[in-house]
Amino acid sequence: MTEGGTALVTGAGSGIGQATAHALAAQDFAVVMVSLEPAPASLPPRARYVQADIADLEAHAGLLEVVGPLTCLVNCAGVTSLVRDDVLALTPESFDRTMGVNLRGTFFLTQAVARRMLSQVGEGRSIVSVGSINAEIVGETRGDYCMSKAALGMMTKLLAARLGPVGVAVYEVRPGIIRTPMTYPAASRYDALIEAGGVPMGRWGEAEDVARAIATLACGGLPYSTGLTIEVAGGLHLHRI
Repeated sequence: MTEGGTALVTGAGSGIGQATAHALAAQDFAVVMVSLEPAPASLPPRARYVQADIADLEAHAGLLEVVGPLTCLVNCAGVTSLVRDDVLALTPESFDRTMGVNLRGTFFLTQAVARRMLSQVGEGRSIVSVGSINAEIVGETRGDYCMSKAALGMMTKLLAARLGPVGVAVYEVRPGIIRTPMTYPAASRYDALIEAGGVPMGRWGEAEDVARAIATLACGGLPYSTGLTIEVAGGLHLHRI
């Protein structure tokens, strides 16, 4: 297991991103936290907070100049549908917003980081993208969100194949029902699903559950592996009859 270095965590203002920043700091990473949200009241040790929109591609170069050389990139930034509704009612406004952050902004920021990593030497570098169980399990009222997260799976494979030869490991972590501000509007529905046995482990996931998985990957806890998708969903992804 490796420790230390500098990690850039997007979507770090709350939820999984914020928990991940703390988990990486506990592993001796210097963490740069990026989010559109105002800085939280408590930052991890040695953390810096940058308020920025990753959907703004022109801002990426300036952001990375501020950050400097990176050991790890964690793509946590994400938004969901503007309105939970029938896929046949999905609007271009919602689709473009979701894709702009979850896919377009995430991919081009990752591309820029990967190019910089090509000039670095050594093992222990990693890129971890936070997808969603909705990459496989249909969320009928969040069509654009599901499509954006499904695309991250292929992005992970493409980058893993390209960056494996230079020692950069690339992973996707797929959370299930995690207690965050994003899932709050559907809390009663998820409570009922869990109560009915829909999640084999029988509870909500917490942001810290996902953060621990990300920190394990960032620290090289799965050596000689890349391109993996790690489910952090309490068994929600299991097909049962």
